[in-house]
Amino acid sequence: MPIIIDENTRCIVQGVTGKQGSFHTKLMKEYGTKIVAGTSPGKKGQLVEGIPVFDTVKEALEYESADMSIIFVPAQFAKNAALEALENNLDTIIITEHMPVHDTLEIMALAEKRNRIVIGPNCSGLISPGKSKVGIMPYHIFKEGNIGVISKSGTLTYEIVNEMTRKGLGQSTVVGIGGDPVIGLNFIEGLKMFEEDEQTEAIVLLGEIGGSMEEKTAEYLKYNLSKPVVAYIAGRTAPKGKRMGHAGAIIEGYKGTAESKIKAFQEANVQVAELPSQIVELLKKI
Repeated sequence: MPIIIDENTRCIVQGVTGKQGSFHTKLMKEYGTKIVAGTSPGKKGQLVEGIPVFDTVKEALEYESADMSIIFVPAQFAKNAALEALENNLDTIIITEHMPVHDTLEIMALAEKRNRIVIGPNCSGLISPGKSKVGIMPYHIFKEGNIGVISKSGTLTYEIVNEMTRKGLGQSTVVGIGGDPVIGLNFIEGLKMFEEDEQTEAIVLLGEIGGSMEEKTAEYLKYNLSKPVVAYIAGRTAPKGKRMGHAGAIIEGYKGTAESKIKAFQEANVQVAELPSQIVELLKKI
């Protein structure tokens, strides 16, 4: 079985009537994801791709049961949308970019209290190929298989997964955790899930400069994982003090450098690719 989502996962789309919400709802539905309802305040009674729209999550859940919400709501309203989903005991994927850190902290506090999964913000979501997609990734590049992928970067994920699929290496679940300074699900939590997943036989970690998540993950890998892991760190040539892409991808002094992250993984006996194209080679070796 894949992790977090499968063919039975039932999903609500918050912000379903917006440009991004309606566009990705169509693509998720085409893939076979069970989208049972959408929300957009003031738009109750409308239909988006045949999916009923409600003013609130509570109203949507009175119509259909659900397990998860995906949020396509502007940054200034995303906190309230996420809190609403969590208060109704839904796992939550936040696609929204540019969320204030203090908003994200409030969301994570409630998620911990409610024991719910949050993925994001500023993420690509997740896909269990052949079963379900709750996110914005281009589904045609994915192939069902036994390699789990956890990544901070959406576009880097697409590049590497496309190469994996072309070379016959399918994926169990691909999780885009986002690259903001504060996020929900992290590498270690994802690794724990993949370790317990019978379908997953190997794992790819796609990190980047900034923060210390990769170093902490490497320390965890020294003692707690039986499955082989391959890693790649984006931003090797980034100048100090420059943010590269994500809000969390900034080097400050000697912390968060590509060198420190690569060294930490190597000390944990994790093979680290120098180029994205080398991921497939390393996977085939293990």
